Amino acid sequence: MEVVVGDVWSMVHAERAALIADLESLDDRRWEEPSLCAGWTVHDVVAHLVDTARTTRLGFLAGLVRARFDFDGQNTRGVERERGASPQETLERLRRVASRRSTPPAPLDSRLVEEVVHGEDIRRPLGLAHCYASEAVVRSLRLQTRTPASFGGAKELVSRIRLAAADDDFATGEGPEVSGPALSLLLAVSGRRVALEDLHGPGVVVLTAAI
Repeated sequence: MEVVVGDVWSMVHAERAALIADLESLDDRRWEEPSLCAGWTVHDVVAHLVDTARTTRLGFLAGLVRARFDFDGQNTRGVERERGASPQETLERLRRVASRRSTPPAPLDSRLVEEVVHGEDIRRPLGLAHCYASEAVVRSLRLQTRTPASFGGAKELVSRIRLAAADDDFATGEGPEVSGPALSLLLAVSGRRVALEDLHGPGVVVLTAAI
C-alpha cells in the first residue's frame, strides 16, 4: 500500500527532531569535526539541512540560475547563508525550520534521503547511533536506485549489481549481489565509502569501484 504524502512528512519531521536532540548535547568543538561529506564539517551539514528545509520549488530554480546552474555552488551558497556565527545559532535555525513542508522540484521521498543520509554524515564521524524508521530508510533506498547518477543516485549502478537488504524486504538490480543492512546500502549508493565495511557479496568489488 502506498504511503500518503502526510506520512512522508511525519517521517521527515521525526528525523529532524531526533537530530536536533542529538545536537543539543554536542560540545561546540565537535561541530567543527569533518563530516562524511567531503570538505564539509558537521556544522556545514547542519547548515545545509537548514537550507534544504527552507527551499521551495521556485526558490530552488531561482538559486540555480543565480549559481549559473552549478548545483554544488548553489549548495555552498546555501551553507554560507544558513551557517550561524555559532553552533547554537545554527541549531536554533534548524529548530525553527523543523516542521516545514517545503521542497525543491524533486520527488517527495528526496526529503527522506536528505534527512537519513545527512543524519549519518553527521552521526557516524561523531560516534552517535540512531535507530531510523525502517520505512524511511527503504523509501530512501528505492528512490536512490531509481535516480540517475547525474542527480546523485545509483540508477546505472543497479543495472550491474543486485542490492539486497539483510534486515528488510528490499532487493533490486541485476548482477553480482551486495547484501547488508539497508542503511549501509543506502549510504554506499549515496557515495559514502565508510558503509562498505558493513556489506558483503561478490558485487562489493563493483560497488567499491563505482563510488
